[in-house]
Amino acid sequence: MAGIQLVTDSASDLTAPLIGTAPIRIVRLEVRLGDLDPAAVSQMDGAAFWQAAASYPGLPETSAPSPGDFQTAFVEARDAGAEGVVCVTLSADLSATYQSAVTAAAAVSDSIPVEVIDSRAVTLGEGLAVLAGAERAATGASLAEVAAAVRDACGRLYTIGALDTLENLRRGGRIGAAQAFFGTLLSVKPVVVVRDGVIAGESRQRTRSRSLAYVAESAAKSGPFTRLAVVHAAARDLDAFLDLVAGFFPREEILVTHIGPVVGAHTGPGTIAICALRA
Repeated sequence: MAGIQLVTDSASDLTAPLIGTAPIRIVRLEVRLGDLDPAAVSQMDGAAFWQAAASYPGLPETSAPSPGDFQTAFVEARDAGAEGVVCVTLSADLSATYQSAVTAAAAVSDSIPVEVIDSRAVTLGEGLAVLAGAERAATGASLAEVAAAVRDACGRLYTIGALDTLENLRRGGRIGAAQAFFGTLLSVKPVVVVRDGVIAGESRQRTRSRSLAYVAESAAKSGPFTRLAVVHAAARDLDAFLDLVAGFFPREEILVTHIGPVVGAHTGPGTIAICALRA
């Protein structure tokens, strides 16, 4: 396929229905869950992962793709006729994935140009930036133009979420600056945001309903949005949350999908987040 192709990682939580026919290749992070085959776990969709995780008492673990994994994706794009690749990764402050992609891009530079972009985001925040690039690529845009579209989208991303527990983030070492904000109050229902590429504490709520209301109210004040997604980790109160979001964004236009194994390993079950693209 001629033109510019997009490559991203599985932390973007892009599903086949969201990708459609867009030229997007996904490089998977490894996810380990008990004695299950890591390759199988990494390939699970969100629904299957949360079903498996429910029967496993320990926490999942993740590791970044190797440069070779990205190099394979870049070469496959070249062999499919791509003139260039824009590779979008999850925040470099959360994973070594970005550096692996940079190393791989240098290794193939003599055969295909690759622009690697740190989205400074994760889950469908990252995914929305990838989709923006794919839409620009579909117009026949150049490598520089597609990369510019991705960077523009990254600059307009907004991500806020309610966690059911801090345990996964704390034990996985991804809580960062949010640890000081929440302290030892692990019984609260925390609200976090992705800010400057890291997970930061936003609010401490005593009940789940208050945390969901806070997320929706904060998002409503942060718009308007051209695109909005709700991602969740097998959250039982998803429909009630969607009702809140529909108060400021058309419900029929909300993208809804599961948080996948990579992000879910660190946020834990019950998480609900809004990932949106500001106008």
